[in-house]
Amino acid sequence: MEVLTLKKRKDFVKAAKGFKVVTNGLVLQAALSFPAPTKECCFAGFTATKKLGKAHIRNATKRKLRAVVRLVLPQTALSGIDYVFIGRHNTTALEFTYLQKRVKNAILQINEQITAKREAYVKKVNDSSD
Repeated sequence: MEVLTLKKRKDFVKAAKGFKVVTNGLVLQAALSFPAPTKECCFAGFTATKKLGKAHIRNATKRKLRAVVRLVLPQTALSGIDYVFIGRHNTTALEFTYLQKRVKNAILQINEQITAKREAYVKKVNDSSD
């Protein structure tokens, strides 16, 4: 699956209003992306707040998240979803393999939330059409 990068603020805000999973080392937010360029793609965005520290700390946090997500997201992502990865205070201190497991678990949890919501919507639409 192709992973594209989120760049516009409105996409980050839309993801903040969607689904959310908090784990040790990161916060993952997700929302449906509506103008998906291809069938088999998703979007990923990375951010770190100023609460983490100075620019070099925030950059290191985002760099580590990008490296982990580059390995995990293509196998576990759903197509047509915007994923936003937010670094936390201990992201750079965590071991790479541990962070990789945390990211994979967070993606799987958020995918379950999204599919459950989709199934409930489809069921509701089908029940109302009867």
